Amino acid sequence: MDRDTPITELKGVGEKTGRLFGKLDIRTVGELLAAYPRDYEVFGEPVKIGRAVSGEVCAVQGAVSGIPNERRIRNLSILNVVIADESGRLQLTFYNMPFLKKTLRQGGFYIFRGLVRAKGAVLAMEQPKIFSPADYDRLMNRLVPRYALTKGLTNQAVQKYVRQALAGYAFEPEYHAPALLEENQLVSWREAVETVHFPDDRDSLIRARRRLVFDEFFSFLYLMRRGQQLDRQLENRHRMQETADTLRFLEQLPFPLTEAQAKVWREIREDLAGESCMNRLVQGDVGSGKTIVAVLALLMTAANGYQGALMAPTEVLAVQHFETIQGYAEKYGLIFRPVLLVGSMAAREKREAYQAIASGDANLVIGTHALIQEKVQYRSLGLVVTDEQHRFGVRQRELLAQKGEDPHILVMSATPIPRTLAIILYGDLHLSVIDELPADRLPIKNCVVNTGYRPKAYRFIAGQVAQGRQVYVICPQVEGDADDAEGGIPMENVVDYTETLKSALPADIRVSYLHGRMRPGDKNRIMNQFAEHSIDVLVSTTVIEVGINVPNATVMMVENAERFGLAQLHQLRGRVGRGEHQSYCIFVSADEKAESMERLEILNKSNDGFHIASEDLKLRGPGELFGIRQSGEFSFRVGDIYADAGLLKQASEAVDRLLAADPELSLPEHGRLKAHLEKEAEAGVDFRSI
Repeated sequence: MDRDTPITELKGVGEKTGRLFGKLDIRTVGELLAAYPRDYEVFGEPVKIGRAVSGEVCAVQGAVSGIPNERRIRNLSILNVVIADESGRLQLTFYNMPFLKKTLRQGGFYIFRGLVRAKGAVLAMEQPKIFSPADYDRLMNRLVPRYALTKGLTNQAVQKYVRQALAGYAFEPEYHAPALLEENQLVSWREAVETVHFPDDRDSLIRARRRLVFDEFFSFLYLMRRGQQLDRQLENRHRMQETADTLRFLEQLPFPLTEAQAKVWREIREDLAGESCMNRLVQGDVGSGKTIVAVLALLMTAANGYQGALMAPTEVLAVQHFETIQGYAEKYGLIFRPVLLVGSMAAREKREAYQAIASGDANLVIGTHALIQEKVQYRSLGLVVTDEQHRFGVRQRELLAQKGEDPHILVMSATPIPRTLAIILYGDLHLSVIDELPADRLPIKNCVVNTGYRPKAYRFIAGQVAQGRQVYVICPQVEGDADDAEGGIPMENVVDYTETLKSALPADIRVSYLHGRMRPGDKNRIMNQFAEHSIDVLVSTTVIEVGINVPNATVMMVENAERFGLAQLHQLRGRVGRGEHQSYCIFVSADEKAESMERLEILNKSNDGFHIASEDLKLRGPGELFGIRQSGEFSFRVGDIYADAGLLKQASEAVDRLLAADPELSLPEHGRLKAHLEKEAEAGVDFRSI
């Protein structure tokens, strides 16, 4: 077997199971092995009931005391069981598991593992896992991998298929030089992949993860810097001068540019008129006004007789940009002749757009990846703007730039990154920062709460909807499954939570959901319905992190907030607070441990993305492994720029040495590495959004 072997060739994976894996974007054996565990369950020694601590996951052994008590509330079966040992008593509650009444007989000894909660003076567990002492003994002190699942696919089944794939997989020879592996204390690629799925212990897992993270950073940085080396040699073929068009536009705007916006606009003007081709990143917090600066650059491009292109990561965002700029053109008499180009357009509409672009009738093209298709021919492309740039692979940005004769490149990024990391990640890309919010923005009001706050939150949401406002609710998972708790802490999912809200909120409130596994057309339809206020409450995964501008949305509620990085939570919060109404963000943590609540308090006390990013960098550590969702700006498959900042620096230094010694990778000892990086470049080295 190799990376391209269909997953259906694994024993036991038929057409039905293959379709389930397809929902997870796993269609080949290579993709299965690259779907690393999302977390690990650690089975520690059972503790005495009297030593169980509220808020922590543990295993306890006890005898069933008394007869299990079952009651029903409508369609819900609730079974209460009490267990005891010489140190105390523990109440267990099971939902919709009435058959356990026969299994858990009085006097029987079992081990129960789950999250301990204090209910007054009583300690309790809800829905714990049940083991016989012999079964638990076999699991004790093991790290058991837990994978992303979909309904119908169990964690145990995925483990079985991964073991089978590893046993028959033909691993490619090691592509890094032995000296590099030794210098950076890296295990082989084969050992890393095998260990990350089935680690012997925590130390071996840390070593495996270190190799995977290093390779992600190394590949990204090499491809990025190699491209920048070439860019530095480019002369400015599209010299531009400021015209009256941008000056008139600025005079007519109903608001002045902030000092930060004015400074960045000055830097862009100088680049467009300078001797070298512009290659600039504009980094700004959510709502800082990056779009207006991009519009000014595109207007200057059109005024100088060139075409501009604006590429967005989603169709909805592209349409939104198109409508905004078209509105500016009509209201202020701007010289833009924009066309929209997205994948869902009809064939006739696309042909008309292609013709307008090729002839030069369109001096501004706004769209998605459709802008880099082979059929699109530009007449005089002078400037390329990529919005939310981390959503595009290096190769995709290159393809767009190649549509013209060395056009200027302007990259927009919404999540502030500490400068120390930005220098590493962006290399010699010229960096502009908009670190000031417009004066008319109302600060978002935040709160950090536990799950007991939900009823009050639902009443608040209903009140906001009654006032005509809209609401986002974020969950970390798409669907529920048999193993939908992380270390005993329940994980909310979009599908089930939508039904919960429909039951909890008044019947006239329109609730719908959105997630990344939906078809592109369905995602666009839902986002458009929310933008048009045909939906009041949208339950979603972080797919809306780069979404649409809905000024009427005033509430962002994040479930399992403890599962996300602070930078991503801040990015999500940026979906609200975009209109004239006061906005609110509710962070709900299912983990009540002091350190989890302390992390979230940083968001509670600050709306400053740069401060939050710096705090995230201080708090995060590589020991957390896979436990927290990757930060929003660079969602690598495994690596995290905050937790792994030290490793990012090492990969950066290794890339610099390689580029200095053999930039083209033409030496024989770099042959395998070159082939590997070419595959990465072909794949786009895209960052993965959770």
